[in-house]
Amino acid sequence: MHRLGRALLGALARGPPVRQPPGPGRLPPAALWPASPGGLSSRPRRGPPAAPPHPAAQGPGGEEEPFVFPEYVPEPGPAPAAEPPAAPGRPEGRPREKRQHRVTGRPDPAVPPSGVSCSGCGAELHCRDPAVPGYLPSEKYLRLSEAHRALQGVLCQRCWLLTHHQQALHMHVSREQYRNLVSAALRSPPRHGRPPLVLYMVDMLDLPDSVLPDLPQLVGAGSNILVVGNKVDLLPGDSPNYLKRFRKQLLRSCASVGILPAAQGTGGQVGRTGSQNLVDVHLISAKTGYGVEELISKLQRSWKCNGDVYLVGATNSGKSTLFNTLLQSDYCKSKAPEVINRATISPWPGTTLNLLKFPIINPTSDRLFRRQERLKADAEKTEEQLSDDEQKYLKCLKKQGYLIGRVGRTFQQQKSKVVIDFDPDKLSFNMEEEPFFSSDKPKERVEFTYNELKDARWFFDTPGIVKENCVLNLLTEKEVKLVLPTHAIVPRTFVLKPGMVLFLGALGRIDYLQGAKSSWFSVVASNLLPVHVTTLEKADSIYQKHAGKTLLKVPMGGEERMKEFPPLIPEEITLEGIGTLEAVADIKLSSAGWVAITAHLEDKLQLRAYSPEGTTLMIRKPPLLPHIVDIKGTRIRGSVSYRTKKPPPLVENLKANGTNKQILKRVSKI
Repeated sequence: MHRLGRALLGALARGPPVRQPPGPGRLPPAALWPASPGGLSSRPRRGPPAAPPHPAAQGPGGEEEPFVFPEYVPEPGPAPAAEPPAAPGRPEGRPREKRQHRVTGRPDPAVPPSGVSCSGCGAELHCRDPAVPGYLPSEKYLRLSEAHRALQGVLCQRCWLLTHHQQALHMHVSREQYRNLVSAALRSPPRHGRPPLVLYMVDMLDLPDSVLPDLPQLVGAGSNILVVGNKVDLLPGDSPNYLKRFRKQLLRSCASVGILPAAQGTGGQVGRTGSQNLVDVHLISAKTGYGVEELISKLQRSWKCNGDVYLVGATNSGKSTLFNTLLQSDYCKSKAPEVINRATISPWPGTTLNLLKFPIINPTSDRLFRRQERLKADAEKTEEQLSDDEQKYLKCLKKQGYLIGRVGRTFQQQKSKVVIDFDPDKLSFNMEEEPFFSSDKPKERVEFTYNELKDARWFFDTPGIVKENCVLNLLTEKEVKLVLPTHAIVPRTFVLKPGMVLFLGALGRIDYLQGAKSSWFSVVASNLLPVHVTTLEKADSIYQKHAGKTLLKVPMGGEERMKEFPPLIPEEITLEGIGTLEAVADIKLSSAGWVAITAHLEDKLQLRAYSPEGTTLMIRKPPLLPHIVDIKGTRIRGSVSYRTKKPPPLVENLKANGTNKQILKRVSKI
């Protein structure tokens, strides 16, 4: 990190940075725009330079959502105006490139820490070392420290770059430091005479790797655990009861590490697992809001205000997104959104570096009744009856997920009316005087009173535990944005004969060695991660020639990048088909995605799968989406590929009509 800081400071003196392929210790360019709308083509698109990024999505209240949507492509608009002629000295035809934001400022080890936490990641603000979380340049730190309480609500340099420039700075925080911080918080003495509730978040895209094997030891004895499966909006429904199957898979994965009982049929009952208590299991989308209102109702009815709640999970499971969603809901005190800033959200692992929190509202009988009345009124509305802002927000979410929810607020802080001071004398001036406008008064910061917080229960967002043997640990910031899905995944199905090979970028490879008939390989991964199919004879030469380049796309950086990237390690796999309508297993290539294999009945397949050295390759049985082979279009003539097909989205908490009513029947069986 010290070398990175010196390199960045040296770049300031040398001038604009020269475009180079990313390597170890070097930050890749911050700008990244998709090469194609769906990311399904393995060939580079030829055309004009990429358009500017689409403005951030806005919620019903008009606030800007600080999410990063690298896969979103705006709707086609009017033809852009002709570009002005190239400036003198600039070669014609060369596209303009977005330069990486320059990091300025110097540290000052002599200045003591502030004792104030960053509002984005929770780390203590300081100006001593850029490699330590919570760092601010000494010039800005000292200037803000002079003003009274000016550091309140300030973002550290890392969160500021993540939010405004989608640029990540690496911090010196080990996996053990994350784990010790979470463990110390969960094992602290109960503040209200009762152990806290652990809201354990699991990434359904990375199941079962996102289930931490050491969670029972991490949370301690006597903990109450409520398991939340996140990102279900990104997975297409392959059958009417697919969400019920997701829930069973989640229970089975948690039971394998000793969290939940292996016996099925517990439903919403409380189960015993040694010294942990299973409260419930929920499927949600923290990003689109699906299932969040139901989760809030469950927490307010069962847990009420009995103790604190800790949000725990692996990195990139969506904890900070859920924290921000609950901050704008009925689960927090009505004044909390005005006092507490939103958590920083980024696809880069380990965004949250310390504890973030907000006070939980006390769910009295009157509040529960008013909330229930609001939910009933919202459920009777149709999409046409929503406001223009809500319809625009829903339209944006429909492009990003299959399952969408509407998270509203029943209890809101009463805002005082704005009083405008009108002084005509200040607005009058003669021809000899220049007009003078006084600067705006500083916005008065809302604060909680002592009585509002003396008996409060708190909701804590903890740092994500870094997963071991994960492919994301090997990737740069730019590559992580391509690999992690942020939009609804569109399955890509290919029919392969023995002797053919499927590449998932340069991160994974599956060789179809032996089999009596053709089989179907359905890829479930980020829409931006290319898939390339070739023959076994050409596979090695294609990898040597195109790894790190445009065809395979990830990793990127050419030969220099591939020299440092771990080699692909093979693993022999034998499967037996169970029919052409159901996949027999998923070949999961760490966190890069998986390939569902569908073969003819009793057809024995001999496969060889490759993954980078040091990452986990696993065979998942039963598959998460066994009927995914049905989600495909017609076969492309003269090709092994099928046309892609994207199922329509569903919006819950809306009056069902037309297409929405038909989709609701498919997911209502949960």
